[in-house]
Amino acid sequence: MISIVICSVNPIDLAIVTENIRQTIGIPHEVIGMDNRFQKKGICEVYNQGTQLAQYDIICYMHEDVQIRTAGWGRTVMDIFSNDPEAGVLGVAGGGYKSLAPSGWYQFEFHSEERSYQNLLQGFKLDSKDEIHAYHNPKNEKLSRVVCVDGLWLCTRKSIAVAHPFDSKTLTGFHGYDLDFCLSVFPEHKILVTFDILMKHASEGNFNKAWFDEILKLHRKWNWALPLTTSDVSMREFYHTEKRCLKKAIEEMIDWDYSFFQIHKMLVSTRRSRVRKKLFFKAYLHLVKLKLGLHPLSQKS
Repeated sequence: MISIVICSVNPIDLAIVTENIRQTIGIPHEVIGMDNRFQKKGICEVYNQGTQLAQYDIICYMHEDVQIRTAGWGRTVMDIFSNDPEAGVLGVAGGGYKSLAPSGWYQFEFHSEERSYQNLLQGFKLDSKDEIHAYHNPKNEKLSRVVCVDGLWLCTRKSIAVAHPFDSKTLTGFHGYDLDFCLSVFPEHKILVTFDILMKHASEGNFNKAWFDEILKLHRKWNWALPLTTSDVSMREFYHTEKRCLKKAIEEMIDWDYSFFQIHKMLVSTRRSRVRKKLFFKAYLHLVKLKLGLHPLSQKS
């Protein structure tokens, strides 16, 4: 039996996804629709309240613009958790590398096939693109171990959600909660992506300055533990991946009009990492060159 917690801002969307769940889940369940139209609480606070209301041992937190296409998916979820006592979080899209540099769950700069694992029909609201089937299964598995999963749909044990509540003090908006939850759970439990459940997500997410503000908060909290990977990565690979990731983060922060001090503060935090200190100086030099107009990319700022 599964409890499904949804942070809702649209009653019509909630009704549609509730019916979709009823038709596809295949096992006893409850849908806990948390109406957030008027109070406009952060998603961490809403999800923590939903956790307290859940009556079943497995909880799925999902967006209300998701439509699940796989019949009987509830049994698949239950089997994964019952067959592996170490299973802690389950998603349909996740990353095998979480960078020290501020970023989401997917690092394009990680030059490995294991940088992403996903089986998802992705729609687009912000861009005029056709729906795509985002499928990447580098190990040809039914179930892959990752560092973190996308929060469009993630399942966990209620006991874990109680022990590791969503951080509503640090993350007050609607971003970063999925990464933070996974990083909390990662040391004790497996974070997994299943390829046996297919769903459509109607929107692609808005990766803007508001998103990055929350990601910076997340990284100030977790820099001491990053980077993390489920792959066999050498220190040399760590270094070069992080150098690419930090350069991208610097360029994005300049595009979004962060001050020199704010970017400096982000870079200083990397010096606490197990990655070589040389990384900080390389990244700082890149920032200075951009700000002084000594690099072609400075034309973007």
